[in-house]
Amino acid sequence: MDYFAGLDVSLEKTHICVLDRDGAVMHEATAISSPEAISAALADTPPCKRVVFETGRMAPMLYHGLTELGVPVVCIESRQAYQALKTLATHKTDRNDARGLAQLARTGFFKPVHVKSLPAHAVRALIMARKKLVGQRVTLENQIRGLAVVFGARLPRGLSPAFVEQVLRMSDAIDGLSGAMRGLVAARDAVLGAIAAIDADMKRLVRASDACRRLMTIPGVGKLTELAFTAAIDDPSRFRRSRDIGAYLGLVPRRYQSGEVDYVGGISKVGDRRVRTLLYEAANVMLTRYKGELKLKDWALAIARRSTMRKARIALARRLAIIMHAMLRDGTTFQPA
Repeated sequence: MDYFAGLDVSLEKTHICVLDRDGAVMHEATAISSPEAISAALADTPPCKRVVFETGRMAPMLYHGLTELGVPVVCIESRQAYQALKTLATHKTDRNDARGLAQLARTGFFKPVHVKSLPAHAVRALIMARKKLVGQRVTLENQIRGLAVVFGARLPRGLSPAFVEQVLRMSDAIDGLSGAMRGLVAARDAVLGAIAAIDADMKRLVRASDACRRLMTIPGVGKLTELAFTAAIDDPSRFRRSRDIGAYLGLVPRRYQSGEVDYVGGISKVGDRRVRTLLYEAANVMLTRYKGELKLKDWALAIARRSTMRKARIALARRLAIIMHAMLRDGTTFQPA
């Protein structure tokens, strides 16, 4: 007989429910949220054909850990699971959620998702840390500017060499302001040092990857864009067609159809927002700064002439994603013509 299990995962403990093929509860338990503890708890039950849990913060660690231990685990889309679990139980408890996930595992009514590798998550963490630090730098510089304006000083651009010098010069003559400015400048210098360290790590990653160097031959695509893209795709072979990348990254029009209503709106904006933003910026660089002859640029400019520049950037970003996936999958280089 086939058996199916559902795991309701929280930060400290995981509720486990095992059903037979008829839907009868065979075993329920609670284990620490670690691959070893969950695998040991499942070892006390008959071998399961499928073990299901939702996406979440702990999904990468649990998925790869349980897979290495031989557990047939499947990670499913949490939004779909949420809608299904609402119809299976009146009260939302961890026990009921585990039972509902086991029912989904038994019926097969779920959408499996690809769990990215741990190296891909490490690259994503590097990119997100850099984004957060850049935001902190901008916040500190704006705070310094705001304090200086109160005393009638207009500071130069934040990244210019004269910025710190002028900040300290104008604040030294004012009691109380000097300490505030020196503290903010020291924090800004620390953030800039952390950003420089992350940039150095990114440069080493790019130099070590042949695929990354090939992607950077595309005009407008820099190390940040190609690292974010390769981390988001992770395994190019999981996409049957390169043009599916547009939908995966939320760069295709959203459509709503019901009866006589058939509405096509803006892009869906699903998937990795950071990658979508970087691709849009790369498309903008290609259209506005790249001066060479490029058929891809001419194609996008033709769209801009009959529509808008914004739609041309989105269309070019989607086309760039398709080309970059094909280059990763086939190991080819960019051909401008």
